[in-house]
Amino acid sequence: MAFDPTSRRRTTPSEIMTSGTSPKSPRRGEFWTAYTPGQPDDPHQPRPVLVVSEDVRNRLRDDVIVVPAFSAGRIGPTRVPVPANSGGLPHDSVLFCEEVTTIDKDFFQRGPLGPRVEPGTVAAVVRAIRRAIGEVVPS
Repeated sequence: MAFDPTSRRRTTPSEIMTSGTSPKSPRRGEFWTAYTPGQPDDPHQPRPVLVVSEDVRNRLRDDVIVVPAFSAGRIGPTRVPVPANSGGLPHDSVLFCEEVTTIDKDFFQRGPLGPRVEPGTVAAVVRAIRRAIGEVVPS
């Protein structure tokens, strides 16, 4: 339990989990445009990113775990192709899962770009992230 100074009472874990910080909190599987850290000279800023962190975490934290999308790139074990119109992307893209990062919500420019991507796409991204950190993952 946590103490809520505004109501001067203790809040339960279930109240904390459902309170959320904003109705616009990014949700897992959504594409948003964001300024990606460490890329100040990237002419394609802001770029689309796929939210991969869990919804509860996204509501309760100031940062979100994302994977950047690029319009081109070689497909490999840590990269996932995404067809045009998936999640609101205007063109075919490639998710560079080896570049998974955490960004503050202040870096988001707009979103979501469309509906959530298919659960199979999110599962493929999670597998690619696991490969990127050195885990042996079956195809």
